[in-house]
Amino acid sequence: MFQKFALAFKTKTIEFFAEEEDEDFETLSLLDSAEENITDQRVVVIKPDSITTQTSSNHLPQTLISSVFATISSFEASYVQLQTAHSPFNAESIESADRQVISQLQKLSEMKKWYKEFRKNSNPNLLCPNLSIGSHLDAQVQENQSLLRTLEMLVNRLQLEIDSKDAEVLIMKQKLKKSVELNSKLSKRFSNCKVDSFTVKHDKLLSITAFDSVLRYVCKSCHRFTKILIDLMKKVGWELDSAANSVYPDVEYVKIGHNQYAFLSYVCLGMFQGFDSAGFGLKEDEFECKDSDYVVEKKKSSLRQFVEHATDDAIEILNNDSNGCFARFCELKYQRLVHPTMECSLFKSLDQNELVLSLWRSSAAFYQTFVDMASSVWMLHKLAISFDPIIEIFQVEQGIDFSMIYMENVTGKAVASGKTRPKVAFTVIPGFKIGRTIIQSQVYLKGTKILE
Repeated sequence: MFQKFALAFKTKTIEFFAEEEDEDFETLSLLDSAEENITDQRVVVIKPDSITTQTSSNHLPQTLISSVFATISSFEASYVQLQTAHSPFNAESIESADRQVISQLQKLSEMKKWYKEFRKNSNPNLLCPNLSIGSHLDAQVQENQSLLRTLEMLVNRLQLEIDSKDAEVLIMKQKLKKSVELNSKLSKRFSNCKVDSFTVKHDKLLSITAFDSVLRYVCKSCHRFTKILIDLMKKVGWELDSAANSVYPDVEYVKIGHNQYAFLSYVCLGMFQGFDSAGFGLKEDEFECKDSDYVVEKKKSSLRQFVEHATDDAIEILNNDSNGCFARFCELKYQRLVHPTMECSLFKSLDQNELVLSLWRSSAAFYQTFVDMASSVWMLHKLAISFDPIIEIFQVEQGIDFSMIYMENVTGKAVASGKTRPKVAFTVIPGFKIGRTIIQSQVYLKGTKILE
């Protein structure tokens, strides 16, 4: 910016000294003329003290122009000093630069007056004895010194700005460091608070009522899957009595159609197999570590998994993590309930273009119902191992006497046909022990009759 200002100022100065067209022409011719080369000569330069010591009046215009440029450079340096002294504000530097600017402008004005008189009189000795104009070389030295002075001030100004920015960067780094440390502390506190709030918020889940509600949902989902399974058996021509007899042989059912309880038992007991282990049959960590903090943390983790699983769609969980624990659990239970031979028999006469036989991953109603059932059992297991102590599961063996404390008749209407106590034919839905509380096992009894 200052270089453009200097060039513009020099141009205006040439116009400042040009009064007429003849003078412009002669002045420009002096500016454009090339210096003559002196060859094979020994030159002795004597520094003149004033205008009166010049060797010839013909050299005065050229010397004057050099002095004008030197004065302009000095003016530019003073102007830069004046500008830089305002920020930061320095009153002494502003006054000094202001005096220098005025002095240089006055000198330019005197040079203009001298040049006008010189054009008229052509006798430099009689014009302005107080005006000191050095040689051409002196003017160049003065101009270069002023330029260096200007550049030095600009460099100092830039250095001050760099130092200021460095100081700001250092302050910002310190603030950033403090912020990172503070965020780290807050993150730890938030994490602890989050765990505590999670525990407090979900303490109500660790209740008998909550467990019983989830268990009822599991029973409903098992009933739905069993119904679809029986419908498929009927469609492909299976003999249901023979199929039920293969599950529980020699059982005399009280009523026609009660063989469905054999299939429901087959499904429920298959799904609950391994429920008493922490890994649910997946050979995971079985809480072998007896450290109390470790056990508590594992219980909190199980409760968190229960909540997260309950808020997500089971099919989406399988799609997002096809190799996860839940996916492997579904695979294991499907193979346990619907082995390849049974699956081939169930679907061989159906349109296989509609039912994509990719095990439980299919979107068909059969597989969708299975995934819903597996999801409910999975959540019940996560909830059970979150209790302290862990909820225990039990089932009743065949032939055991019926007990109203531990058992519930799955039909709800049958009574003993004689004086003897009814016997258990098979367990349909297992029971659970929560501390001293018993959730009864649902069983099918033999030796009973239906009340009319």
